[in-house]
Amino acid sequence: MKSAHIKHVPRYPAGWSELPAGESLRESVESVCDAFSQRIFGYHFVKLGALSNQIHLSQCAIHHQIHQSPRPVEQAGVIAESTALPYVENSIDGFLLANELDFAQDPHQILREVDRCLTQSGFVIISGFNPYSLAGMARYLPVKKDNVLHDARFFSAHRVKDWLHLLGFEVIEHRRLLFSSLFMHPRWRLSERWQQKMSRYLPWCTSVYVLVARKRVWPMTTIRPKWKLSTQFRPVGASMYQRQDAGRLKTADATPAVQTGKSAT
Repeated sequence: MKSAHIKHVPRYPAGWSELPAGESLRESVESVCDAFSQRIFGYHFVKLGALSNQIHLSQCAIHHQIHQSPRPVEQAGVIAESTALPYVENSIDGFLLANELDFAQDPHQILREVDRCLTQSGFVIISGFNPYSLAGMARYLPVKKDNVLHDARFFSAHRVKDWLHLLGFEVIEHRRLLFSSLFMHPRWRLSERWQQKMSRYLPWCTSVYVLVARKRVWPMTTIRPKWKLSTQFRPVGASMYQRQDAGRLKTADATPAVQTGKSAT
């Protein structure tokens, strides 16, 4: 398996409009992420990346949503790199990474920064491209080489799960969606019913996946030993007292015998 860190910086999309099927892709990701955001409660929620900024979470319980992007784009309130988040440790309750790892030079560092800034029970929602789908195979074909989708990393869901498990996250939801090649504008779109059937019977063909993970921090508690120290009885003192008492009794019995003998004489 190749290393996740690469030397060159991949092209970074400024929005979903730069992808051929960007609008349908955004709508599919938005519907799933919006439903998952209902589980997140707290005070601060960060949409990390230009693609995440354009995902509208109307059902999210957290109203203070921070839009961050490495470049000045529309709706970006914080301009900062994803590998160096400008937030205090344990201060963010939720993160949204809409295909952010697919266009990252070092995805490991991004997840480490997310882990640092999340609270002890914080959530992270991650969407990515499936490398085993039609879109994953189409990126090796000489079709629309100028498309930014050719620079996408296409990390598998299983690989991202391994990264999250190493950081102590628990993956609680995995959703597969959007059966499409993504490199061409679709002339016709599959209905929601067919999309669900393809996700159920041919999950490896779906082009996009969405993961929901929760940070787990187990508190350290002292472990008491099962054995207990029992008090040991020391008979040394008692035996000394017995010997002294026995000596006193002997002397007491011997004294009258001597006196009786003298009186007899």
